[in-house]
Amino acid sequence: MTGPAAERGGAPRELRSSQWYGDGVSSGLRSFSHRARTRQLGYLPEEHLGKPVIAVLNTWSDINPCHSHLRDRAQAVKRGVWQAGGFPLEFPVSTLSETFQKPTPMLYRNLLAMETEELLRSYPVDGAVLLGGCDKTTPALLMGAASVDLPAVFVPAGPMLPGHWRGETLGSGTDMWKYWDDHRAGLIGDCELTELESGLARSPGHCMTMGTASTLTAAAEALGVTVPGASSVPAVDSGHDRMAAASGLRIVDLVRADRRLSHILTADAFEDAVTTVLGLGGSTNAVIHLIAMAGRAGVRLTLDDFDRVARTVPVLADVRPGGEKYLMEDFHFAGGLPGFLSRITDLLHLDRPTVAHDSLREQLAGARVHDEDVIRPRSNPVAGEGGVAVLRGNLCPDGAVIKHIAAEPRLLRHTGPAVVFDDYRTMQRTIHDPSLGITPDHVLVLRGAGPKGGPGMPEYGMLPIPDYLLKQGVRDMVRISDARMSGTSYGACVLHVAPESYVGGPLALVRTGDPVTLDVPGRTLHLGVDDAELARRRAEWTPPPARYERGYGALYSEQITQADTGCDFAFLARPGVVPDPYAG
Repeated sequence: MTGPAAERGGAPRELRSSQWYGDGVSSGLRSFSHRARTRQLGYLPEEHLGKPVIAVLNTWSDINPCHSHLRDRAQAVKRGVWQAGGFPLEFPVSTLSETFQKPTPMLYRNLLAMETEELLRSYPVDGAVLLGGCDKTTPALLMGAASVDLPAVFVPAGPMLPGHWRGETLGSGTDMWKYWDDHRAGLIGDCELTELESGLARSPGHCMTMGTASTLTAAAEALGVTVPGASSVPAVDSGHDRMAAASGLRIVDLVRADRRLSHILTADAFEDAVTTVLGLGGSTNAVIHLIAMAGRAGVRLTLDDFDRVARTVPVLADVRPGGEKYLMEDFHFAGGLPGFLSRITDLLHLDRPTVAHDSLREQLAGARVHDEDVIRPRSNPVAGEGGVAVLRGNLCPDGAVIKHIAAEPRLLRHTGPAVVFDDYRTMQRTIHDPSLGITPDHVLVLRGAGPKGGPGMPEYGMLPIPDYLLKQGVRDMVRISDARMSGTSYGACVLHVAPESYVGGPLALVRTGDPVTLDVPGRTLHLGVDDAELARRRAEWTPPPARYERGYGALYSEQITQADTGCDFAFLARPGVVPDPYAG
């Protein structure tokens, strides 16, 4: 690695942490107190005074399987920090376990972002290493760190090992949905499901498909906030330990050079992250998270930017669910993100800096693809355009998205009558009732599942296909909601409809039987009801009662923005200066 360690000559700048520790016995009562309490922790003056203090923010917990190895990785980060002459301090922060936290960890993404921001601002730290990877932790940590604007390096948790069952290689999430549908269709029994429980997820690490976790860690690497190749290193590979240590080494140099996140998280960097996500066939959730992350960095990113870039970049990663065959370990050994980016250098801003190099061009020098079945050449793409399309129309005036490469092609232009469900519980209870008369041509519509209505915009968007249709061999239908869906999911699912139904968006006005037209090539989503009738329905519509009367939920409901603007809190997203605390 090259970079900022040698960029600045002359006397070293004063460390931020020196505001707490002072420069000697005569520096004041507060500094004396801070030094005394550091001795209480068991540290010698020589171990920390005058050295960069590095916060190691760890999202490990006993209930987050994606992060169950991060307790050990934090030690590797500290090892690197010590080796480079810094002083590491580990801080536990919210874990946001995608698997267990209800109604959805998306409800708490902004809480972790707040925790990250205020922790870094209020303690004597000069830089940070951020350990995350489970879906919401990556954007939350980077949003909070960007708001403070200290030097920072992100350490991705890494994908788990591939799953295995009866000679098949399984992708977490993606094959869960597939085999659960097979069970509902009567194709496999309870014994097979019991075996699958032990085969789907067989090591620490986040999903090894190109789900939300892998998409966002790839986006973080594309933004330039990880060491090269970090985003795809398998969680249990010894290379992951080495990557963590390298990140600890790197952050000390970044602090000494005062290379802050604002130097890295530029408009060019976010456009390259969008290009990366779309070229990987990544998760639709990245649209919301990147818009929110960009906002914290002072960069305006919109749905239109995603749609514009999608028309210029092919999908080159054959990684499930957007691809057909491979998983993240295959992607890693095929060249990882550096190899992938080497295929699209003409679409990237190569002269921008990263945490590891003075330019992305320098970082990608020597990057190669080692398996062209996994990372395709431009002449043989998985798809000719980026894997996410942005839709507009009278049903989604502020936009909606669809991962069209994961849908059956026959449904990309489709008109059918709506079957409307007002909430997820009602849908679960009634959708399998044959008396509803649902056919493969119907359009399933779920409302009340957006940012405020969900609450938290849960991953309800992959609505289940009725059991009786599964038994007939139906595996995809057009489904529309103001919810999100797991990045490991698939199907013709229109998501993030904005404004959401809970605040009176057009989705609130749809009735069963209304014709709905999806036209992905034309980028439209249209409700076939005339304006006069819609106006009459709107006049009859009444807002639903508040979800929360107090607590964090009430704050969330008051401050959350809509999907097209990133679902950030309004008071956090707005520009403004927050001063460092007075430490004396």
